[in-house]
Amino acid sequence: MSVPPLRAATIGPQLDDVIDAIAGASWFAAAGEPLTMSDRDEAARYVQALRLGAVRVAAARDWHDAARVAQDARWSRGWWDSEEQQRQALMLDAERAYGRHELMTALSTVMRTAGDLVHGKAALAAARAGVAEPALIRAAAGAASMACHQLALAALDAAAQDHPFRLKFRLFAAGRWPLCVIEESLYVL
Repeated sequence: MSVPPLRAATIGPQLDDVIDAIAGASWFAAAGEPLTMSDRDEAARYVQALRLGAVRVAAARDWHDAARVAQDARWSRGWWDSEEQQRQALMLDAERAYGRHELMTALSTVMRTAGDLVHGKAALAAARAGVAEPALIRAAAGAASMACHQLALAALDAAAQDHPFRLKFRLFAAGRWPLCVIEESLYVL
């Protein structure tokens, strides 16, 4: 896929690496495979960076199990709130640094780059697993797109490599889908 360069006057160079990372990620390629020690370590660092306390990493067995997990009403509001607070803070900093119009233009480019790509990869991975559930595929693609948005914000802020959004993106880039936290477990497909 040919990715258009992002060349906004001040934002472009900082997001070019994000665009390259999106294009080079192994979206959903390992979904349903047993979690590696590296996957588990990265996932543990992600929840630790969100300061969620003692959260263990659990594997969703397959796409059907992922659908069950994603629909579980016991998902952690603390996990959601922690991510949202991080996102809002980064967004505010980026708006101050670059202006709302330039920031939104740049983020729109990132999302356009990610949108079709991750949806296609999610559909392909699900089909390979014998799953043809459009809602689940859209949920997977939406989660991946959000991870791209979050990575872009972290990059604009020059956030450390251990920022939760960088860690979360690395899970996706490794072919995983970090689903959600339920009670004291982060589920990863």
